[in-house]
Amino acid sequence: MPELPDVEAFRGILASCAQGRLIRRTEVYDAGVLHGVSARRLRRELTGRRFAEPERRGKWLLAHTDGPTVLLHFGMTGELVCAGPADPPHAHDRVVFTVGSERQLRYRDQRKLQGLWLVDEAGLDRMLSDQGPDAATVTRKTLEAVLAGRRGSLKSVLMDQSALAGLGNLLVDEILWRARLHPARRAGALSADECGRLYTELRRTLRSAVRAGRVPPRRSWLTGRRDDPGATCPRCGATLCRRRLAGRGTVWCPRCQPDRTARGGA
Repeated sequence: MPELPDVEAFRGILASCAQGRLIRRTEVYDAGVLHGVSARRLRRELTGRRFAEPERRGKWLLAHTDGPTVLLHFGMTGELVCAGPADPPHAHDRVVFTVGSERQLRYRDQRKLQGLWLVDEAGLDRMLSDQGPDAATVTRKTLEAVLAGRRGSLKSVLMDQSALAGLGNLLVDEILWRARLHPARRAGALSADECGRLYTELRRTLRSAVRAGRVPPRRSWLTGRRDDPGATCPRCGATLCRRRLAGRGTVWCPRCQPDRTARGGA
């Protein structure tokens, strides 16, 4: 599932492929990915516009133009692809923007769980009004405020986009493993040292993942081991635990991330 690093990579693709370029043609191959806008209106509003500098906010990509903004969310399987007009179409290309004379920006999505919105400035504010601070720029003080008083688990709070925007299942498991914190710990019960450790590993993990353009499946990362048969911890070799937390499949190391709930830690 695309998370903050993936969307940041899509922002780079949009910028290199389309920023400053005229939208010569807008083709909708599957209107099922459009929300609140028809294919006809999308074509009318965008064709002849120019893409401006894109932004990322949490898991949302803001494709600004010199008119309205195309707001994109990639759900589980969405992606942006820069292609040439001669490149063969893909079965899951849903919307294609021909920009300039040689390039196409293709929104590709197999499962179509999210998609595209067309918004003005007021609409953009409404759509993103419930987002928490962005995980890539959050300060330690703000992270502490996000966690303070929360009775939910660390896993559920960190994945709540209204609390902290941009993190998904893989990133949260990776960060908590690095910070040696059990995913079921009560978020509001962390000590100052634990909050500091969580913040440090959040920043380190995001920096590495953004550079990679994804959550990298490195063997030194929990992410690179979690799907192995009989998966073991990259750090200590213990057999990894897994169960559903916050509605998602969750993986952790019982030795590196001990469950302290029985001793009042949650």
